[in-house]
Amino acid sequence: MLTASQIRAARALLGWSQPALAQASGISLPTIVRMESQLGPGRSSAANVDAVRRALEKAGVTFLEADDASAAGPGVRLKQTRDG
Repeated sequence: MLTASQIRAARALLGWSQPALAQASGISLPTIVRMESQLGPGRSSAANVDAVRRALEKAGVTFLEADDASAAGPGVRLKQTRDG
């Protein structure tokens, strides 16, 4: 499950503002703000969470799940590009 912290961290890695994520995902800015708050994405529809995840992944973010053997908990990282 995607967490509010993962969304904020992914935006930070990309240098995106909340309005930029709203535009890239096609989700309203108030929904993005709510998903990043203590309420988290669990209060949003599955379609909205999926749209945010897809937009961030398309931009190069990889999400690490809490049970991922290579991660201590949920997190994010940028995909390695061919240039580096």
